[in-house]
Amino acid sequence: MGGDPGEHLGMVRAGRAGAARRPARRTYRRRRATAICAVAVLVLAAVVVMRALATDTRGAQVLRFTIESPLVHRAMPVAAVIPAGAAGSERPLLVFLHGKGGNQDSSLGDALFAALARLGSRAPDVVFPYGGADSYWHNRADGAWSSYVMREVIPQAINRLHANPNRIAIGGISMGGFGALNLARLHPGRFCAVGGHSAALWESGGESAAGAFDNAQDFDRNDVIAAARGHNLYPGMAVWIDVGTEDPFRAADTTLARLLRADGSPVQFHVWPGAHDQSHWNSHWNSYLRFYAAALAGCRRS
Repeated sequence: MGGDPGEHLGMVRAGRAGAARRPARRTYRRRRATAICAVAVLVLAAVVVMRALATDTRGAQVLRFTIESPLVHRAMPVAAVIPAGAAGSERPLLVFLHGKGGNQDSSLGDALFAALARLGSRAPDVVFPYGGADSYWHNRADGAWSSYVMREVIPQAINRLHANPNRIAIGGISMGGFGALNLARLHPGRFCAVGGHSAALWESGGESAAGAFDNAQDFDRNDVIAAARGHNLYPGMAVWIDVGTEDPFRAADTTLARLLRADGSPVQFHVWPGAHDQSHWNSHWNSYLRFYAAALAGCRRS
């Protein structure tokens, strides 16, 4: 073999040194990635803590618990709010369902706590269950979501909050508004009031959002608007529907309110300036909670 022996030896040594450095570099990169992930987790935790500390609960207690649900096949986090001075009393209960992509904490902000405080002794306990990213709160292939609310969330909320089992209202935002209206029609003797805030409603399955229903049959089983044609869906219940002027669900929500009124339901229907977003809903918590408090005060279900 030709060439300078010294040069060849230097190349061998350099190759060995490079090979030794490569594992070291990989180890460094792994450690660096682990450190970055750890920092990210700490930052996220700090953001959550800071948000919690920044929110003035106005003396309300926030209780958190987990439901190990056989109905939806997973552990489900739940947040509940006990208004100031409510400990040990049988307050009425409001079950409030979040929208698509939301969670049990989506509504836990200053607007909610301020509105509860304004109600004083009339404020209900409020439970915010987690319902998955896009369950639409109805029984379907991936879980019995409406049964989960009725048979797991409500009984556990009553027991943990010492709430009144005969004075319960249900409401929700967007996906949760649809869920509340659908659950109340399926259980007409259970609730004192129902509220759909920018409820995600469609007049046909072809118009519905992807993933909202498993198939055409699933849509038909849960078609609130079709069910309201010629029927009083909510006998004895106070009913509230509101929607923004720029909301894509304005037409469908208006149709439902018209059908319910035609069949004798005393629906409170409001179209307010705004779009389909959290800032719009936060600006109306006072109105929402006044409605629920008034309906619950004059109601007792057996």
